Amino acid sequence: MTLAPDPDDAWMQQRLASPRLPARVIIDTDAANEIDDQFALAWALLSPAQLRVEAVYAAPFSFAHRLSQQHPAPRDMRPYAAPAIGMQRSFDEIERVYGHLGLASAGRVKHGTPGYLASTSEPIASAATQDLIARALAMAPDEALYVLVLGCPTNIASALLIEPRIARHIVVVWTSGYPSHAPQVNHSFNLEQDLVATRVLLDSGVPLVYLPGFQVGAQLRISLPEMERWVQPMGAIGAYLHQLFTHNPLWEMQGVDSFFAHSWVMWDLICVAWMLQPDWVPSALVRMPLLDDQKRWVAAPQRPWMREGYALRRDAIFGDFLTKLQR
Repeated sequence: MTLAPDPDDAWMQQRLASPRLPARVIIDTDAANEIDDQFALAWALLSPAQLRVEAVYAAPFSFAHRLSQQHPAPRDMRPYAAPAIGMQRSFDEIERVYGHLGLASAGRVKHGTPGYLASTSEPIASAATQDLIARALAMAPDEALYVLVLGCPTNIASALLIEPRIARHIVVVWTSGYPSHAPQVNHSFNLEQDLVATRVLLDSGVPLVYLPGFQVGAQLRISLPEMERWVQPMGAIGAYLHQLFTHNPLWEMQGVDSFFAHSWVMWDLICVAWMLQPDWVPSALVRMPLLDDQKRWVAAPQRPWMREGYALRRDAIFGDFLTKLQR
């Protein structure tokens, strides 16, 4: 399924080149899911000379599909609530990040879809989809609107199904899963929550910068001593990010009862990093793979190009984030 006219190779390669800064950016985030979303959102908002963040969309999320894997059942059931509750919590969390940064959010934060896609014939309209369609169609032909997707791509897939023409006006930057050549099953939260939306994104013909979480974004670890030294003292936003780190409910879900020798992955920083400086996330053009019924990648040489990250410079990424936090 290709929603937009098949893009020719030359056009796609040009669209997937390094972004011209300052870039117009939309951030789509399940901000109340993990703590990495807040770090990524704060970093983007602290980079106004490079990233013009025009709007932030709240994405749905739920851990319900993993509940059967928990033995014993977790005490805190909040992560397992319905996707609509996850979306509203994400909306509220986005507002909190703006507030701790002392930035106005009025008109910039949009509610996303309240649930996952049932089929490709049933897109879900929302304030986020309407905003994305309007902004994308207003872009000049030689400009791109960059959409940083930090969760499942439900909002973006819905917008593409409602108005396929936006595929020619946006570039999606998405982190999820394994590299496209890896044989593993993609038990990736961003990929498997809404498989219909994931397949719509992959089949839509939209220019895609795919930044694998395993084992590329997984290198973006930070420890409690680093948080205490470089983050906590940095004003209201630093104190809030530190609180999120020390009170992360996913520590319990993973059976971690001590910070000793433990660090946390700030997965979503990878999307902001590639936008700010593509050399921090080395990448290459590869053919868009197919995703089979077992959630494994399948090579498809006839498919459009995408850009895929294969490494990252962890210290340079955190160096820029921490420097901007101090300023």
